[in-house]
Amino acid sequence: MELVRTVTAAGVTTVTLDSPANRNALSSQLMSELLAALGAALTDPAVRAVVISHTGPVFCSGADLKETAEARESGRIPAELLADVLAAIWEFPKPVLARIAGPARAGGLGLIAAADIAVCARTATFAFSEVRLGVIPAVISATVLPRLAPRAAAELYLTGDVFDGARAAEIGLVTAAVEADGLDAAVTAYTESLVRGGPLALAGTKQLLRRRPAETVRADLAELSERSAGYFRSAEGREGVAAFREKRPASWVPATQETGTR
Repeated sequence: MELVRTVTAAGVTTVTLDSPANRNALSSQLMSELLAALGAALTDPAVRAVVISHTGPVFCSGADLKETAEARESGRIPAELLADVLAAIWEFPKPVLARIAGPARAGGLGLIAAADIAVCARTATFAFSEVRLGVIPAVISATVLPRLAPRAAAELYLTGDVFDGARAAEIGLVTAAVEADGLDAAVTAYTESLVRGGPLALAGTKQLLRRRPAETVRADLAELSERSAGYFRSAEGREGVAAFREKRPASWVPATQETGTR
């Protein structure tokens, strides 16, 4: 049985975690299928953005503890494969949005933090529950700690306490927390905006958000000026500027979005 489903429409691929029987736990099968889905979306030029969603009441309960217990002596534990998943999402050149309608725990928070944009229901709950299991949130720290306010990270990592969607937005784990009945509308609003960006410009902007500054301001500005000029001179940049001046959608905007507000 497949544990990850995908559907593509209007330039957006929705990747759905579909293992509600174990609360969408991060089993080796689920993570392998998630990696495959991301790989397919990466190579499909029609895909402009990816949404990671879920079936069932729980977004993701973290590591598959049953599989982990069985694999301790016999093979690679799921937490090791999680590193590949988080890297794939973090480095994905197309925008990734996480849609969280229910609880997320431990490794599930790593997925959320790896996404560029995350929208949750206010009623969703979160917890870094690792310390209560006698382990540490090591792997997910690569994506979580760049997002969280340091004081909040210390509090929530060390206590393992549960917090709600509003707190998740306050500390930077998610982009926005909305009413449950408005979650899909909020996700759609973001994806409709994302597909209006030039594909190369979106990838370049993601690199910009992750880059390390040069040692001096002048060196930094020189490097950034060179990048900027390159995009203005590119075919995509020329098309974008021409579309703006001619008051028409750029050539990369999906047909279903062409009548929307610019």
